[in-house]
Amino acid sequence: MCDSARLSRRTLLALAVAAPASGTRPVLGGDRLARDTVQAGSTTGLPRRLTARSWLVADHDTGQVLAAHRAHRRLPPASTLKMLFADTLLDRLPRGGRHTVTAADLAGIPAGSSLVGIRAGTTYTVDQLWQGVFLRSGNDAVHVLAHMNGGVARTVAEMRAKARELRALDTHVVSPDGFDHPGQVSSAYDLTLFARHGLRDPGFRSYCRTRTADFPAGGGKTFQIQNTDRLLSGTWGLRAYPGLIGVKNGYTSNAGNTFTGAATRGGRTLLVTVMHPADSTNAVYEQAAALLDWGFAQGAAARPVGTLVEPVGEGHGTAPSPTSGSGAGGTVAGGTVARGPSAGRLVEGAGTAVALLAGGAWALRRRRAPVRARARGRHRE
Repeated sequence: MCDSARLSRRTLLALAVAAPASGTRPVLGGDRLARDTVQAGSTTGLPRRLTARSWLVADHDTGQVLAAHRAHRRLPPASTLKMLFADTLLDRLPRGGRHTVTAADLAGIPAGSSLVGIRAGTTYTVDQLWQGVFLRSGNDAVHVLAHMNGGVARTVAEMRAKARELRALDTHVVSPDGFDHPGQVSSAYDLTLFARHGLRDPGFRSYCRTRTADFPAGGGKTFQIQNTDRLLSGTWGLRAYPGLIGVKNGYTSNAGNTFTGAATRGGRTLLVTVMHPADSTNAVYEQAAALLDWGFAQGAAARPVGTLVEPVGEGHGTAPSPTSGSGAGGTVAGGTVARGPSAGRLVEGAGTAVALLAGGAWALRRRRAPVRARARGRHRE
């Protein structure tokens, strides 16, 4: 079966799962996650000053959402969307592969983008390009990898399909780098799904927790790049958060600050996403750290208010730990791609899928209705 057919079937099955034939639209993860008020099993010790427009904290292994506020609110994601880019492409190309960048690879990068400093005519390994994506949030690195994948348009289409596969129905992808574009949105819920899925891949986890790396400068020289995640690096007046794994931060002047992180303490891993706090740049990190502290203090006995759904075609039990294998399989251009639902599973669910497709298509139209993001602005991490 060709990749395009497989992606199409995944998308159709995702739509069928997402919406019943009656036309009603269930809330993925539980009805409480759609409410406008703070949802928590216990508000004891919950941070009082949480100015973010949307946030969520969840247990990575069980998928239980411990607390949330407007988890499905659709907002511009800025560079946190690069998590979905990595989920889609990370295992497509061999890490040791080399590519000499052309001017065409760098065409179309939005003005004001965050850049790692890639130069046409210089040769980079795939591993170095991913370092540019994860550490410096380089839109130039994203565009080079997208062109290596067959182009920006193809990559956007595959990211949209991957979002449907992950059941991230709040997300609409317009560009692979997360820069402000009309209609490009995601949610705290979806960003957390992207992080949880990515952390199952050892390569994803390794990149997002890397603090520094040497990057080619041309002519055999290198320069050091630093991770812009302030909770990881402990910079700009913040202390490094104990046990932090990463994952991804983002900022544009119009979208505001966004952050999805993961941390491990006492053998337990929590995920947190904070979108668009009203305060200073550090507020997104401070509020994320406060929510992580609260989640760890609650312990495993915390009462959940919802759940993080599993991808289409996968089981809905306990998710693998971030320390476990990636579960990848198949090959594309010499690298591995994430294993999707088997043909047997697709056929097995075909009867239900056919009955639900009408409702699913309706949901997709509603989800993809034009949602205008704010006007483009400067992109900084």
